[in-house]
Amino acid sequence: MKSPYDVIIKPIITEKTMAITEEGKYTFVVAPDAEKPEIKAAAEKLFGVKVVSVNVANFDGKVKRLRNKPGKTAAYKKAVVTIATDSVEGTYLGKGGKAVKTGAKNKTSIEEFGFGQ
Repeated sequence: MKSPYDVIIKPIITEKTMAITEEGKYTFVVAPDAEKPEIKAAAEKLFGVKVVSVNVANFDGKVKRLRNKPGKTAAYKKAVVTIATDSVEGTYLGKGGKAVKTGAKNKTSIEEFGFGQ
Protein backbone atom coordinates (compact mmCIF):
# COMPACT_ATOMS: atom_id res chain seq x y z
CA MET A 1 0.00 0.00 0.00
CA LYS A 2 1.18 3.52 -0.79
CA SER A 3 2.09 6.13 1.77
CA PRO A 4 -0.66 8.70 2.50
CA TYR A 5 1.79 11.38 1.39
CA ASP A 6 2.05 9.70 -2.01
CA VAL A 7 -1.74 9.47 -2.41
CA ILE A 8 -2.74 13.06 -1.51
CA ILE A 9 -0.46 15.45 -3.40
CA LYS A 10 -1.82 18.92 -2.57
CA PRO A 11 -5.07 20.76 -1.77
CA ILE A 12 -6.97 22.71 -4.40
CA ILE A 13 -7.73 26.15 -2.98
CA THR A 14 -10.17 28.25 -5.00
CA GLU A 15 -13.24 30.34 -4.17
CA LYS A 16 -15.51 27.45 -5.04
CA THR A 17 -13.63 24.88 -2.94
CA MET A 18 -13.52 27.27 0.02
CA ALA A 19 -17.31 27.69 -0.21
CA ILE A 20 -17.91 23.94 0.05
CA THR A 21 -15.59 23.50 3.05
CA GLU A 22 -18.47 24.77 5.18
CA GLU A 23 -20.31 21.59 4.17
CA GLY A 24 -17.33 19.44 5.21
CA LYS A 25 -16.06 18.86 1.65
CA TYR A 26 -12.35 19.27 0.93
CA THR A 27 -10.71 19.07 -2.51
CA PHE A 28 -7.30 17.57 -3.27
CA VAL A 29 -5.09 16.70 -6.22
CA VAL A 30 -4.36 12.99 -5.81
CA ALA A 31 -2.10 10.46 -7.49
CA PRO A 32 -3.43 9.39 -10.91
CA ASP A 33 -3.53 5.73 -9.89
CA ALA A 34 -5.12 6.32 -6.46
CA GLU A 35 -8.45 4.63 -5.79
CA LYS A 36 -11.28 5.74 -3.49
CA PRO A 37 -10.42 3.43 -0.56
CA GLU A 38 -6.77 4.58 -0.67
CA ILE A 39 -7.82 8.24 -0.71
CA LYS A 40 -10.20 7.66 2.21
CA ALA A 41 -7.53 5.90 4.29
CA ALA A 42 -4.94 8.59 3.49
CA ALA A 43 -7.26 11.45 4.51
CA GLU A 44 -8.22 9.71 7.74
CA LYS A 45 -4.58 9.04 8.62
CA LEU A 46 -3.17 12.45 7.64
CA PHE A 47 -5.89 14.67 9.12
CA GLY A 48 -7.45 12.50 11.86
CA VAL A 49 -11.00 12.89 10.56
CA LYS A 50 -13.82 10.46 9.74
CA VAL A 51 -14.37 10.37 5.98
CA VAL A 52 -17.97 9.83 4.87
CA SER A 53 -17.46 9.71 1.10
CA VAL A 54 -14.93 10.29 -1.67
CA ASN A 55 -15.74 11.54 -5.19
CA VAL A 56 -13.06 11.53 -7.88
CA ALA A 57 -12.70 13.09 -11.33
CA ASN A 58 -9.96 12.70 -13.94
CA PHE A 59 -8.93 15.78 -15.90
CA ASP A 60 -7.06 15.52 -19.20
CA GLY A 61 -4.37 18.02 -20.08
CA LYS A 62 -5.39 20.95 -22.25
CA VAL A 63 -3.76 21.57 -25.60
CA LYS A 64 -1.84 24.85 -25.50
CA ARG A 65 0.47 26.58 -27.94
CA LEU A 66 4.14 27.02 -27.14
CA ARG A 67 5.39 29.48 -29.74
CA ASN A 68 4.22 27.81 -32.94
CA LYS A 69 4.20 24.23 -31.69
CA PRO A 70 1.33 22.56 -29.88
CA GLY A 71 1.97 21.51 -26.30
CA LYS A 72 -0.13 19.99 -23.56
CA THR A 73 -0.66 20.81 -19.89
CA ALA A 74 -0.38 18.02 -17.33
CA ALA A 75 -3.34 15.75 -16.63
CA TYR A 76 -4.42 15.28 -13.01
CA LYS A 77 -6.93 13.53 -10.78
CA LYS A 78 -9.09 15.47 -8.33
CA ALA A 79 -10.79 14.07 -5.23
CA VAL A 80 -13.53 15.69 -3.15
CA VAL A 81 -13.42 14.22 0.36
CA THR A 82 -16.52 14.62 2.54
CA ILE A 83 -15.89 14.39 6.27
CA ALA A 84 -18.35 13.87 9.14
CA THR A 85 -19.16 17.27 10.62
CA ASP A 86 -21.53 15.99 13.32
CA SER A 87 -19.03 13.91 15.28
CA VAL A 88 -20.45 14.16 18.81
CA GLU A 89 -20.41 11.82 21.75
CA GLY A 90 -23.36 9.48 21.89
CA THR A 91 -24.77 6.99 24.36
CA TYR A 92 -26.35 3.61 23.90
CA LEU A 93 -27.57 0.86 26.18
CA GLY A 94 -24.94 -1.79 26.70
CA LYS A 95 -24.95 -5.11 28.48
CA GLY A 96 -27.20 -5.16 31.54
CA GLY A 97 -29.00 -1.95 30.52
CA LYS A 98 -26.06 0.29 31.42
CA ALA A 99 -25.60 3.51 29.47
CA VAL A 100 -22.31 3.46 27.56
CA LYS A 101 -20.77 6.57 25.99
CA THR A 102 -19.12 6.40 22.61
CA GLY A 103 -15.75 8.07 22.37
CA ALA A 104 -16.24 10.23 19.29
CA LYS A 105 -12.78 11.75 19.04
CA ASN A 106 -12.85 12.56 15.34
CA LYS A 107 -12.16 16.09 14.24
CA THR A 108 -14.91 17.91 12.38
CA SER A 109 -12.65 20.06 10.19
CA ILE A 110 -9.13 20.19 8.81
CA GLU A 111 -8.62 23.98 8.83
CA GLU A 112 -5.40 23.67 10.85
CA PHE A 113 -3.72 22.03 7.84
CA GLY A 114 -3.94 25.14 5.65
CA PHE A 115 -7.57 25.32 4.55
CA GLY A 116 -9.59 28.47 5.08
CA GLN A 117 -6.64 30.82 5.36
